[in-house]
Amino acid sequence: MPVTEQTYLCVVQESPEGQWELHDGRLLEKPPMSWDHGDVISYLAHMLLLQLKRDEYRVHVNHSRLRRSAKHYFVPDVAVIPIAFGRLLRGRPDGLEVYTDPLPLVVEVWSPSTGGYDVDAKLPEYQRRGDQEIWRLHPYDRTLTAWCRQPDGTYEATVYHGGRVRPVALPGVEIDLDELFDT
Repeated sequence: MPVTEQTYLCVVQESPEGQWELHDGRLLEKPPMSWDHGDVISYLAHMLLLQLKRDEYRVHVNHSRLRRSAKHYFVPDVAVIPIAFGRLLRGRPDGLEVYTDPLPLVVEVWSPSTGGYDVDAKLPEYQRRGDQEIWRLHPYDRTLTAWCRQPDGTYEATVYHGGRVRPVALPGVEIDLDELFDT
């Protein structure tokens, strides 16, 4: 049964331990994930934090809510947040971390319980939001599929099977996939 945006926000605020998403007006809770899933997320966040300037970006894991419309809110596994976006949310202890503007990098890590949902539901919504680069890491296949936004608003997908990857929207950042998947 569809719920309103107001109901969604109330559920999120009343049950902060849950990771609630809203897809096409349907309330969904992110399920618990495997050790491999969490390990890739944690190590990727660590790699990003070591390379990003703290006065320019923050890296949030399973915390940020990306809003595309009143019917679509998603919690990505990893999100790189420009510090200017965070400044708008600081000092509001009762406020939720919700972003409507496109982010430079949004990451989902494949898991058996959410793999299809991430690709079929979340990734198209991230593209509709205009996020600059969207990654899906697969810890078992040891691959990265990266969708990069093009000047005309379309996305170009590239699949990586290892090596070093440089996110287009984060100059100077380089992620070594072989190291990431060897964690």
